[in-house]
Amino acid sequence: MSTIDNLKDRTTPVFSKDDVTVIFVLGGPGAGKGTQCERLVARYGFSHLSAGDLLRAEQARPDSEFGDLIRDHIRNGLIVPMEVTIALLEAAMRQVLDEPTAVTSTSTQTKSGAKKGKFLIDGFPRKLDQALKFEEAVVPARFVLFYDCPEDEMERRLLERGKTSGREDDNADSIRKRFRTFIETSMPVVDYFEAQDRVVKIDARPEPDKVFEATQAELTKRLGDQLS
Repeated sequence: MSTIDNLKDRTTPVFSKDDVTVIFVLGGPGAGKGTQCERLVARYGFSHLSAGDLLRAEQARPDSEFGDLIRDHIRNGLIVPMEVTIALLEAAMRQVLDEPTAVTSTSTQTKSGAKKGKFLIDGFPRKLDQALKFEEAVVPARFVLFYDCPEDEMERRLLERGKTSGREDDNADSIRKRFRTFIETSMPVVDYFEAQDRVVKIDARPEPDKVFEATQAELTKRLGDQLS
């Protein structure tokens, strides 16, 4: 059975939420997710997984099971099947949990032998069906960490970044399209988790130090001793 078929058929999570803590990190383009994830990794020892980075790395990997599929979908402007993205996230989580040196950082081991770890998954899920399948097949997320920022501020930040980033999508037209896509596809994810009291909403307008202070305060409320 292929990896994709295995995921499609799976209805039981492979990890226990008691052992593996997952936080989905969402926010519009330019909301500052990456900056805050870097700080959370440094302060609390989270593992930071970016769905986009994993897809790009898999596409470039020789003999990849998914490389051609990813390449074809991106070339034709199609969304990569969610089972591929979820499989890559699961594999990356297993790699972190299996690292022998991880017991001192992002992963520990209980007396019963269960491996424990905590993960920030950045830019995923982009659609509600991705969220539902990940929770069904991999592990239920604790909550969504949502960086809330007005469109005009995100546009200002990205246009400023575009002066030096060299990214083709850091221009006004592309930025607005990305923002519309986020509103149409990712906000239903936020709304779904919010209805279950599983959203931590952070005002992303202040400067990064202030945003991080607010993030720390909210994570302490939700996770307490599990942050250490």
